[in-house]
Amino acid sequence: SPAQKLVFNRVNGKRPQVLLQQVSAPEECYTLAHEENVRFVYEAWQQVEQQLDGSRSGESTCGPVQYVEKTPNPGLKNFVPIDLEEWWAQQFLAKIENCS
Repeated sequence: SPAQKLVFNRVNGKRPQVLLQQVSAPEECYTLAHEENVRFVYEAWQQVEQQLDGSRSGESTCGPVQYVEKTPNPGLKNFVPIDLEEWWAQQFLAKIENCS
C-alpha cells in the first residue's frame, strides 16, 4: 500500500492565523492585491478540479480537458513530478522540529 500523505486543507484558501504567528523566519508581507490573486487562482482551480471530476464520472459532456502529450519526449521517460502537498508537509514538519 502507498505511504500515507499529510494533507493540509485551507479554508477558503487562507492560511490559518496560528501558522502566521508561529513562523519567526523572515516576515512576509502580503499586499491586498497578492491576497486577491491567490484567492482568485485558488477558487478558479477548485472549479476546474470539480469540473474534471464531474466529466470523469459522466456528469458533464463539456468542460476542461486534461492535456495528454501525443508524442512523449523520450528524455522525460523517467520524470516524476513533485508532490507539492508532500513537500509543503515536509517543510512544515521540519520547521516544527527545528523550533522544539
